[in-house]
Parts: sequence; structure tokens; C-alpha cells
Amino acid sequence: MKRKLSGVCAREVSFRVRGGRLTGVSFSSGCPGNLKALSLLLEGMPVKDAVLKLKGITCGSRPTSCSDQLARALESVL
Repeated sequence: MKRKLSGVCAREVSFRVRGGRLTGVSFSSGCPGNLKALSLLLEGMPVKDAVLKLKGITCGSRPTSCSDQLARALESVL
């Protein structure tokens, strides 16, 4: 699935859900090192757990973050 992001540096996130687990998370633009690390850490994690961990994280003075935007996208597939 691909989802557009808003309010953050990354423009889009792609991911797959297989058997309730997250795979293949990939961000377009944004902070490459942090987002690559996030993608690796989330690989194979249950979607519900990822949402619980990521939802509500902010970035600086922004009310959201790439992590929060991913959590919102994941909620829409639950």
C-alpha cells in the first residue's frame, strides 16, 4: 500500500501487511537514516503493536511525525 503523508518531510510511505504483520516499510524523502532504521525495526512487527508504539510521536514543533503518519495509515488498514 502507498499512502501520502502530510505535515512531515517525507512525502509518501509504502508498506505491506501479511498475516497481521508489517513488512516492506519504505518512505519517500524525509530523513533517510532515521526512516531506514525505523523501517528495519518495524519489519515483522504486528501492525497493532506498531500503531501503539508510533501513534502520537511529534517531530520538533510539528504536531505529527513520519512515525505518527505511518501509525495513522496503519490504523486505516486495521
